[in-house]
Amino acid sequence: MGSFSKRTEFDAPVEALWRFHERPGAFERLNPPFDPVELVERTEGLEVGSRTTVRLKVGPASQLWTAEHVGYERGAMFQDAQTKGPFAKWVHTHRMSPVSPTRSALEDSIEYELPLGGLGALFGGGFTQRTLERLFRYRHALTALDLQRHAPHEPKPKLTFAITGATGLIGTALTAFLRGGGHAVRPVKRSADGMRFDPEAIAGADVVVHLAGASIADGRWTPERKGTLVKSRVEVTRSLVETLRALSPRPKVLLAGSAIGIYGDRGADVLDERSEVDRSPSKGAGFLSALCRDWEAEGRSAEGLGMRVVTLRTGIVLSANGGALGKMLPPFKAGAGGPLGGGQAYMSWIALEDVLGAILHLATEPKVSGPVNLTAPAPATNADFTRALGQALGRPAVVPVPAFALKTLFGEMAEGTILASQRVLPKALEQSGFRFAFPTLDSALRFTLGAD
Repeated sequence: MGSFSKRTEFDAPVEALWRFHERPGAFERLNPPFDPVELVERTEGLEVGSRTTVRLKVGPASQLWTAEHVGYERGAMFQDAQTKGPFAKWVHTHRMSPVSPTRSALEDSIEYELPLGGLGALFGGGFTQRTLERLFRYRHALTALDLQRHAPHEPKPKLTFAITGATGLIGTALTAFLRGGGHAVRPVKRSADGMRFDPEAIAGADVVVHLAGASIADGRWTPERKGTLVKSRVEVTRSLVETLRALSPRPKVLLAGSAIGIYGDRGADVLDERSEVDRSPSKGAGFLSALCRDWEAEGRSAEGLGMRVVTLRTGIVLSANGGALGKMLPPFKAGAGGPLGGGQAYMSWIALEDVLGAILHLATEPKVSGPVNLTAPAPATNADFTRALGQALGRPAVVPVPAFALKTLFGEMAEGTILASQRVLPKALEQSGFRFAFPTLDSALRFTLGAD
């Protein structure tokens, strides 16, 4: 029989800690990006009889795991036990208690038994303990961060967010994050051709977060691909604004997607929201800049409808669960990662958790409008980035990929994204009072990778 326990105190009353776990989205929110499970089926709520079924990755195969809630004391404890899965026994008790009127404690206690009896304990006991420590270190740290970010909004009326692109990397995480704070979230569906939005999903919302758009870095920029990128951003945003125009009353705020690609390839120049955007010929970085300029112009047109518009110029979003970092992980884990194109290009990155916090901050900060750089305050050269990633993974990162190879593989897309240098600072975001949870590259990588 094995056991595991982790206790953490939080700067939040026990009622807030309980609400965080009870609200919809808590399971998805605490699903670790470095070893995520697929949610197959779930009964909402923590009461006895609630069930959750997930699909675990076990090497190249997968296995279903079902847990049923078998204990419940409102505001204090809930307990679940495995009914089907990889363990011979698994009972997990989540216990919450007040430390003071403004502080609380969470203790996760697990009793488990591995299959194959003593043989399983001999060969799998150490691995299981390390896995649980890694998982609950992440879960408790994320709980503390979310409680801190939601605390200023707890006494205020909850908001309704309408989100386009709600199934993407940011949209999925944002949905769970906002629901964990008690806000309502409506995914905004589009018509079969992708060009018209469901007005009923937007009507009555307080904030629209526009994240829809085809991936910039998926494949070569053929003429057809460029057309898709323009359509999915410029034309789709125009359609969204037309949908907003027909509503009465309208949402008060539009957070409209954009990207730091608007600045073009700028070498080591330090850039902020006051910097000139690139206006070079429409090729490579020039194409991406022109795309972003037209994209932003369509979003800004909602200002004529009386809405506060914030343009989210997003950098490289770091999450082990997808995006650019997700694509980099396989070669780096294999020890085959290294600098790209000489390593001198600047990469302006931001932790996914800071993207989520910034979106909530910008949605509720009435004095902010116009372009806002969603980047961390410490952009890194590609050489420094790859070195930090290798260190976080405990792998060498010394296998360079020359620029000509990238251009051969990806053509103009490599020049516009992988090799383009943008040293972008989040001046408007910091001046508005936002505080980064992960201001350094090392802290961001280690958190999302679950590194010690």
